Amino acid sequence: MDPKQIVADGYDSIAEQHEEWASSVRIEERTKYTAVLLEKLPEGADILELGCGSGIPTTQQLAEKFAVTGVDISAKQVELAQQKVPTAKFIHSDMIQLGFLEGSFDAIAAFYSMIHVPRQEQADLLCKIRSWLRPGGLLVATMGAHSTEAYFNENFLGKPMYWSNFDSETNRRLVREAGLSIISAKEETADEFQKPITFLWIVAQKPVTT
Repeated sequence: MDPKQIVADGYDSIAEQHEEWASSVRIEERTKYTAVLLEKLPEGADILELGCGSGIPTTQQLAEKFAVTGVDISAKQVELAQQKVPTAKFIHSDMIQLGFLEGSFDAIAAFYSMIHVPRQEQADLLCKIRSWLRPGGLLVATMGAHSTEAYFNENFLGKPMYWSNFDSETNRRLVREAGLSIISAKEETADEFQKPITFLWIVAQKPVTT
């Protein structure tokens, strides 16, 4: 089966359950990197959130201050997000298929979502992200810390799921090659299902002059 269909079907099936689970893990990380956006951007800034899920908690927090456009590959997640965060705009789409105009957003957030994109598409996605950002715009994103071309879990909250990652060094290089300047790139480790899992958190900026 198409890996992206596995992701879409999986999150359609576990939407409510995933919201509850996600609200209980990696709380410190979510808070820390949401704060980057809340503190660095002016009120009313245009934010694109790639992989918004049900909108809880990140979209909801961002929408209190910013104009948020959330995107998710799961139709069920988008439906829930529309109900829970009515002030935001939502799009049901594969993020790599989006076609925003250049310079549409002041910042782009991708919390635990790019890791579901086949890694051979991630460099292209980063180049699109750079295009969508305004000069000086920020990317705050979770990327892989270890190389795994395709990882399938048949029982992620009871349903099949797919991930694909490069290692941290490669991801840093891809971000730079996309034309973004790295502000910080830190590995963050926390327990998930009683196992330590590490992600690379990237905060990067589109140069003001090109």
